[in-house]
Amino acid sequence: MRFALLINERPEAYEGLSGDERAAISAEYVALMADERMIGGEQLQPADTATTVRVEGGEMLLIDGPFADTKEIFGGFYLIEAVDLDDALELAARIPAARLGGSVEVRPLVER
Repeated sequence: MRFALLINERPEAYEGLSGDERAAISAEYVALMADERMIGGEQLQPADTATTVRVEGGEMLLIDGPFADTKEIFGGFYLIEAVDLDDALELAARIPAARLGGSVEVRPLVER
């Protein structure tokens, strides 16, 4: 089964960490790419670089930044091939955001 691991970070999660601590966390994210279940993944630019698009009455409306006001910011994702949900959850639990006050949403992909 294929899953998306949607990484939601707490914006202030890295405040107060030393450069070495930040580097170690970044290395964990990179190391996850070596897992055989990994298909791919990407980190997103900060939320303030986003543009939200809506269409109302046939007109495109643009909003700078993310539309939702949340305590967590969607920071990136991994796409994986796992045996089952439990296998996907095990990998998701290794993502640093999950222990740094954020969360990882595990969602199966639509199989075509």
